[in-house]
Amino acid sequence: MTEYHNPVMLQECMDALDIKADGIYVDVTYGGGGHSREILKRLGPKGKLIAFDQDEDAIKNLIEDDRLIFINQNFEYMNNHLRYLNLLPVNGILADLGVSSHQFDTPERGFSFRFDAELDMRMDSSQSLTAKRIINTYTEEALTRIFRFYGEINNAYNLARTIVSNRSEDSVNTIFQLKDLIKTCVPKWKENQYMAQVFQALRIEVNRELHVLQKFLSQTNEALAPGGRLVVMSYHSLEDRLVKNFIQKGNFSGDDEKDFYGNRTTLMRPVNKKPIEANADEQQSNSRSRSAKLRIGEKL
Repeated sequence: MTEYHNPVMLQECMDALDIKADGIYVDVTYGGGGHSREILKRLGPKGKLIAFDQDEDAIKNLIEDDRLIFINQNFEYMNNHLRYLNLLPVNGILADLGVSSHQFDTPERGFSFRFDAELDMRMDSSQSLTAKRIINTYTEEALTRIFRFYGEINNAYNLARTIVSNRSEDSVNTIFQLKDLIKTCVPKWKENQYMAQVFQALRIEVNRELHVLQKFLSQTNEALAPGGRLVVMSYHSLEDRLVKNFIQKGNFSGDDEKDFYGNRTTLMRPVNKKPIEANADEQQSNSRSRSAKLRIGEKL
């Protein structure tokens, strides 16, 4: 499990879920099964855990436990499956967003700019859209949009123009080819930070990450029983902002929405006013934890 993925803020997540022995819990990002394993340790014989993961590699890490139901699907369809299984409402939902250590460290998946491999970045290998297709077919305007909004890249227009001006049809196939193509756009002494932003933008577009996150969060009010906990770990500001606004305001814009009588319409209360971050020891031992922010909401 730890070779596949070292779970971030494991104890903090368990505390946040406030697990009841006979409760029903959902882990929408199963991965290496690290968080799921800890949830199962705290459940009694009547407890249930439903785990989602669209990555075929996650199947290799399945825990043999009759209390675990694994669904090899994207968590944007969470409530459809829970309704079909007659397992609504649930007592807690955990989401560890982003890319697992295993995915980053598997060169052929194309998630890391450290290795040369085909430009892929699909979490679901059965889908057709890849980073290669984006780089080779998107218009200058479309590339500018994803680099500016998903990568928060200052010179997004110049980057997009460089790609479109220098590519020929289906010519940019690999990570190192892309790096060579855009090297003139990279600020001096900031190559790693810049490439991380480029890859973040492409990955978000390939996997529709922000769209999926919003669809998932919008289902949690129906899915959770009163007093149930929503526990979400995010790894960049775009995700964290959506989670924060949803828990605090009940929407994604961050606006105060009120009903006819002036009451706020949110169905959650934030358990922690500020996001929880990994302690110094964990940040030292697990680099992925350094950017993690944990937010907790409780269904009213």
